Amino acid sequence: MNKKLFFYLFIVLLSAGCKNNIVRISGTIVNPVSGAYIYLDELKSNDLKPVDSIKVSADGTFNFRREIKQPSFYLLKSTENNFLTMLVEPGEKITLKAHSDSLNYPIFLKGSKGTESMAEYNKTLRATIKKLTGLNNIYTQNMDKPELPKVIESLDSLAQIYLSEINTYTKKYIDDNLTSLVSLVALYQQVAPSVYVLNPTKDMKYFEKVDSSMFSLYPDYEPVISLHEQVKDLAAKMKGETSGGPASASGSAAPEISLPTPAGDTIRLSSTRGSVVLLDFWASWCTPCRKENPNLLNVYNIYHKRGFQIFQVSLDKTKDAWMKGIQDDHLEKWIHVSDVQYWNSIVVPLYKIESIPCNYLLDKEGRIIASNLRGQQLQIKLAELFK
Repeated sequence: MNKKLFFYLFIVLLSAGCKNNIVRISGTIVNPVSGAYIYLDELKSNDLKPVDSIKVSADGTFNFRREIKQPSFYLLKSTENNFLTMLVEPGEKITLKAHSDSLNYPIFLKGSKGTESMAEYNKTLRATIKKLTGLNNIYTQNMDKPELPKVIESLDSLAQIYLSEINTYTKKYIDDNLTSLVSLVALYQQVAPSVYVLNPTKDMKYFEKVDSSMFSLYPDYEPVISLHEQVKDLAAKMKGETSGGPASASGSAAPEISLPTPAGDTIRLSSTRGSVVLLDFWASWCTPCRKENPNLLNVYNIYHKRGFQIFQVSLDKTKDAWMKGIQDDHLEKWIHVSDVQYWNSIVVPLYKIESIPCNYLLDKEGRIIASNLRGQQLQIKLAELFK
């Protein structure tokens, strides 16, 4: 072959090789803000790395060009709270159209299978969030009405249905995309701040499934490495808790709880030593909990003077709802504490709480005698202890 021809062929092949790694992202912003910029950030394991920015033209168009070597996550954003998460692969030519205030829900998107898949998932997630927000609005409208307990029961039931539906949808989405990095993103979706669709404890199988697939395909990619370490830590923690924790056996010491009262004072569970204590986990939004409260009031009135105490921990979302529940059910006589963090409360992993009502009966030394005694069962056990 002619040396000169070989040289030109080599240059062409080299150029083609580089071109295959070039990603082009072009789009149109509907009703753009004059002088606004749009940014491209690369998503690392623990932070965002700004890589490019461009001023949106008067007609709303913009173009990015970047060379990448492997599938990677990027954020196309206008502000910190208005962004589109993208899974970008070498050689892709991505085009999109979106409103200026909702990049995460593009009107039109093509050229990136991973980004299109995530955008489709976001539509379903957004519909679930909208339904849950509607339930919260109904609750607010009925807060001062006598039928509130029935309304709460109905709303709680619907909320569980909606959460179960999005949980099932997310698991199927992961199963259908197990060889794509989009499955990693699906693990961390939320319906509200810190309220995740998948629970690492209950849905550990899916964290392990995604970790196994992604680590075999992309072992050097930072977010995959981060997931791999997280799954190892979770597995070790769960293994260590299998034989531990308060629910394991009668006779074990109840872990310490130190939380504020409605008045703001911090009270420790250990301060009740010397009394037989019912450690009760509840919330004002929990209908079964509210139905059990009259029984707690009854046994408290019977046995308190004989050394019985109730230490009630709320998983409420707000202090106002918590205090209103106490007042409405006339529970002021015993100890109430809460960090008002809902299912993110510190007591949830500490006591491995999966549902409420949940309770533990403790002896005078703070050791567990029994768990989840309600109604007549609690009355019988207390009668036995105080015979």
